[in-house]
Amino acid sequence: MGNLYDYFSAPDDPTALAAFGQGIEEAGLPLLPVKGIDPYVQLGQAESMLTGTPYDDVTSLPRFNRLLSSPEDESRWLVTLTDELRDALAAVRAGGFAEVAETWSHIDEFGGDVPPGELAGFLMRLADLAEEARARPEPHRLYCLMSL
Repeated sequence: MGNLYDYFSAPDDPTALAAFGQGIEEAGLPLLPVKGIDPYVQLGQAESMLTGTPYDDVTSLPRFNRLLSSPEDESRWLVTLTDELRDALAAVRAGGFAEVAETWSHIDEFGGDVPPGELAGFLMRLADLAEEARARPEPHRLYCLMSL
């Protein structure tokens, strides 16, 4: 079946955690559901490409996949995404994601099974979410709810 990932924005960690319990849509937060693009390795690689930051440096950022939900949950987790990713997505959006998606599609974790156009479309939708998050009077942050 594959893992499900709900990318969304919220004003802060407590609000994101409340939405995790209540339901993101029920909380009225913007949502981008996807299957098979994890926030750690796959999206971390894209963040590295978008920001020009080495992957190991991306993974050491304080908000990179920081677990907000209980570590004891066995089938659902809530993690933070970095503000650097949010800002890079919003900045690159105007120029498009074709080049990044082409390179990104070749990482081992995709196994050569994901067309670059599909990845560019995902990045564009995530950029829409990021742009909306940044445009708010009090900028929102990005999060990912992972479900088995």
